[in-house]
Amino acid sequence: MASTAFLAPIAGSNIVRHVADAISLRLAHRRVAKLDRMDIAQVQHDTLMSHVRKARDTKFGRDHDFASIKSVADYQARVGIHDYEWFWNNYWKNTFPGYENATWPGKVPYYALSSGTTSGATKYIPVTREMLKSNKKAAFTTIALFRHSNPTAKLLTGKVFFLGGSTDLRPQTDGSLAGDISGIGSKEFPGMLKPYVFPPTDLALLTDWEQKVNQFAEQGASQRITAISGIPSWMYAVFQRVKAVTGKKTVAEVWPDLRLVIHGGTAFGPYRELFKQEIGSDLVKFCEVYPSSEGFVATEDPRYNMMRVVPDHGIFFEFVPVEELGNDRPTRHTLATIETGVQYAVVLTTCAGLWSYMGGDTVCFERKDVPLLRFTGRTKYYLSAFGEHLINEEVEKGIAHASNACGVNALDFHVGPLFATDPRQPGRHLYLIEFAGSKPDAVRFAEELDAELVRTNEDYAVHRVGDLTMRRPEVRVVRRGGFEDWMKARGKSGGQNKVPRMDNAGTITRDMVAWFEANGRFE
Repeated sequence: MASTAFLAPIAGSNIVRHVADAISLRLAHRRVAKLDRMDIAQVQHDTLMSHVRKARDTKFGRDHDFASIKSVADYQARVGIHDYEWFWNNYWKNTFPGYENATWPGKVPYYALSSGTTSGATKYIPVTREMLKSNKKAAFTTIALFRHSNPTAKLLTGKVFFLGGSTDLRPQTDGSLAGDISGIGSKEFPGMLKPYVFPPTDLALLTDWEQKVNQFAEQGASQRITAISGIPSWMYAVFQRVKAVTGKKTVAEVWPDLRLVIHGGTAFGPYRELFKQEIGSDLVKFCEVYPSSEGFVATEDPRYNMMRVVPDHGIFFEFVPVEELGNDRPTRHTLATIETGVQYAVVLTTCAGLWSYMGGDTVCFERKDVPLLRFTGRTKYYLSAFGEHLINEEVEKGIAHASNACGVNALDFHVGPLFATDPRQPGRHLYLIEFAGSKPDAVRFAEELDAELVRTNEDYAVHRVGDLTMRRPEVRVVRRGGFEDWMKARGKSGGQNKVPRMDNAGTITRDMVAWFEANGRFE
């Protein structure tokens, strides 16, 4: 959007804002046209070969003979699939901070902090200048797809509300910075566009999440907000607070120009009806995005009401069938060879020095010519303590169904196995669920949830026959704010932290139950 740079000095003018919006709409149409006529296989091949050429003199490039790689097949023959711990132990640990010439040329200026290692340690995901450009292009693609389908929904006539983590980044000994990926993005946000966004820098720097939500709502209530972006649970907290501050009944009364809600990080199904009620306007559209600390994967195309992979922003994608993850040489599909209806683990090669990196997400494609996918969960987020083979997506759909049947809104949840103390008795799943507004009858909710899982998952249905190997699930209602308090107690409060949804071993589940009981967080 560099063509709007001349508007920055007078961005507050309504005329200028309308001109900027018209220019952005033309750019959006051009971007979508380019995306639609793209040769995806060729673009992906060129992306990979460009990265290989650029990194051939790094330690990783020399170790894997990048100089001789001429094709995707050559690359896959030389580079295996690895996770964060492998990269850390073999290439990054001894070059931190900086990761200088380890897996990408030069020194790394930023690190996106993330959790999820098997050791429990913090991940330091490299964020290069090239990756910053990649994220900006993906963000523009998101807006472009929305504007192309909704040309009358003006966004730059007001402000876009970015509900992200703290922008207070931690300096490292070499001058690089580490923090939330949203904070890194905020620091690098183009100055010419800052008049079009909220919150201001001083507010974005706040680290106390409760204080931050209050300030967001109190200061944001007087702004002309046209779009809001964030994790659903935290947007909901802001919605509640902004209504309390203004005394309004709906969000649309506070922000009548709101037209777009961009959500990601967790499944939106349980929130959709709740958000419609809170916002109170059919003019507001919802847009799902699939970002990660490692790189942006997909964004919703309103023409299909599904997320599509963005193929031309510096990331090469591979997809491994979930059932092959334990194999020495699993099948590695590209966007040219994917099949619909298959559960895949997502593998990324990026312009930040990640090479066939498996971050742990799983997806399923609904279409091939336009690569449309659904986020289905995490490779570590599954339940099969009794052989039931439930994935995250199935559980979320089950909770959404039970919520609808019981006339309630599930706000957040966790589920894990509850093993019977008597070995002659079968175990069951224990659901800990926090609701917005009224609470359901827990027994009826469990019955509805159970019936939906029996309908959608054959393995689950087999284990539920006659209560022989698994009893009906149990639901315990968590008081409002209970999950947030549990996260706070473990130093995980804030917009970039998410409640662990599933725990196959039951360790986290038992910890939650003990803490909720000790601190009076059950209804």
